[in-house]
Amino acid sequence: MVWAATAQSLRFGCDNGEDERWFCVLRFPTPLTWCLLLFSIAATVGCRAQTPATGTKSSIQDPVLSRRIEVLVRSQFNIPADYKVSFGERKPSKIPGYDSLLINLSRGQHSSSVEFLISADNEKLGRFETYDLADIPAQHIPVDNRPIRGNPAAKVTVISFDDLECPYCARMHQQLFPETLERYGDKVKFVYKDDPLVEIHPWAMHAAIDANCIADQNGNAYWGYVDYLHAHGQDVTGEDRDAAKSHATLDKIAREQGKIFTLDTAKLDACLKKQDDSAVQASMKEAEKLGVEGTPYLFIDGEHIDGAQPKEQVWLLIDRALRAAGVEPPPPVSAPAAAPTLAK
Repeated sequence: MVWAATAQSLRFGCDNGEDERWFCVLRFPTPLTWCLLLFSIAATVGCRAQTPATGTKSSIQDPVLSRRIEVLVRSQFNIPADYKVSFGERKPSKIPGYDSLLINLSRGQHSSSVEFLISADNEKLGRFETYDLADIPAQHIPVDNRPIRGNPAAKVTVISFDDLECPYCARMHQQLFPETLERYGDKVKFVYKDDPLVEIHPWAMHAAIDANCIADQNGNAYWGYVDYLHAHGQDVTGEDRDAAKSHATLDKIAREQGKIFTLDTAKLDACLKKQDDSAVQASMKEAEKLGVEGTPYLFIDGEHIDGAQPKEQVWLLIDRALRAAGVEPPPPVSAPAAAPTLAK
């Protein structure tokens, strides 16, 4: 059980040319999902969509107290200005000295209610959550039938929700392979799952489907295809940014990869032509349920990293997961020695 009162900022868009950005994001909130976005702690918030009874009198009659609560909630959770904050039922809670208070967020015809705790003396506002330690979704992400890079028997798995057109996924990919793979050797395995941001990346879905067509026949061929796209994304996009040309280029690269690994040509061609996106769509829905807001997004034994963070941050999580599994991680990387300077 955890007290929860944290703000979450939202990032939109993916800019290929601004170094300070490191995360490709496109999870546009709808009115009914704002509460999930604004009150999230890890992946669970206990935020329930409810419709307050029309004409219900506010349970907070003191205008000064009402304003204090509204200001705190708006400031702590970055609630947009066009959302109305109102108060629902106040009733005794299971926590001594605190009442339960429903705070309603609404815009137009849409509304959501979030349960808070308010002290009996009206001096404190808080959140109280219960989490199921026996069922942490991020520790049970299925990876069946996905290509594995590294030791299939490794106790620690790095799962990355990836977009093959996202430049920040390419940056993370370059940090994972070969450096991170070489650092951990047979101690870790890597699995990629699909989360193409189709609204801003016109060829990402096609690339994911083609990659899966290859994976159906040969895992190493899949990784070769992914390596190539993450190194040559601009070539696939092309100067004229013509999606049809990009799709043709992706199919050509996939067929070339098929020749290198002697895949079944007829089977590969049929798969490329069909462009069945059902598996990719299922992976995207899984990512959304896990709270993935953009790419790259890594899960390591339930912990997550969002964005192309420095490799050292990834290594910290891998090291913790290894120790938890009873495996000693590699020694820390020593800082390079300072270059000698001239002396008198």
